[in-house]
Amino acid sequence: MHARTRTKLSAAALLATCALASAAPQTVVSEETMAYFAQNCASCHTIGGGKLTGPDLKDVGARREREWLVEFLLDPKGKIDSGDPYAVKLLEEARGVYMPSVPGLTRELAGKLVDLLQVESGLEKSHFAGLQISDRPLTAADVARGEALFVGRQGFAGGAPACVSCHTTVSVGALGGGTLGPDLSTAYARLEGRKALAAWLAAPPSPVMQPVFRGADLDPEEILALVAYLQADAESGALEAEPRSLPFVLAGVFTAGVLLALFDLVWRNRFRSVRRSLLARH
Repeated sequence: MHARTRTKLSAAALLATCALASAAPQTVVSEETMAYFAQNCASCHTIGGGKLTGPDLKDVGARREREWLVEFLLDPKGKIDSGDPYAVKLLEEARGVYMPSVPGLTRELAGKLVDLLQVESGLEKSHFAGLQISDRPLTAADVARGEALFVGRQGFAGGAPACVSCHTTVSVGALGGGTLGPDLSTAYARLEGRKALAAWLAAPPSPVMQPVFRGADLDPEEILALVAYLQADAESGALEAEPRSLPFVLAGVFTAGVLLALFDLVWRNRFRSVRRSLLARH
């Protein structure tokens, strides 16, 4: 009799627990929100992986209320300039660098990002704990491979374009690199070392770079090699590459002249006047 009673009580407790669980609201994070965080936030923040350029966002919901977080995401500079003490503290910890406004962010999406932070903070290990990259000492071979990847002598496994297409550094060749993106000579120092730079390379936040690198992610060893190359450049002492527009223009003019001369040499007897051909027949 007692055994049956215990069984009934256990079953009742189980049913009550299931009922409570089903009644509790469940926060569901969509794949779109996860992808948005990965593309726009993960280069500067981790969730449980430590500070990068920006603070670790694990348990940020316990530090600030939801509406404050939404407002900050929508207009970080405005929140800081309003004199909010916590926002000003964040600016000081970032050494005076304002968090940029996130492209395409709406109030609804900001709320979904706050929900994502809450859910991911509750996991034993967040999906955004940060890129797991080796902390082994960087070698001259790493620097050489990083340079080859940067200038395009070696292709990226995922099919990403060479960095030199848009960027330059102090050690790029005589004609320099691209000017669409910033000079990366001091990127290692600006981002305060290996961890933050690796995170930036793994998920470039630039609106120009995002569509280019979507589906063409760099693998950890490629990232490590680029970090080694950019570290070597930063430690060279030069602040940025010298402007090289004039040599590039002169090289273009010289090449065009050589090609025109070759065309003239090859085709100099190909076209003859019609009058000379007619006279030659009489």
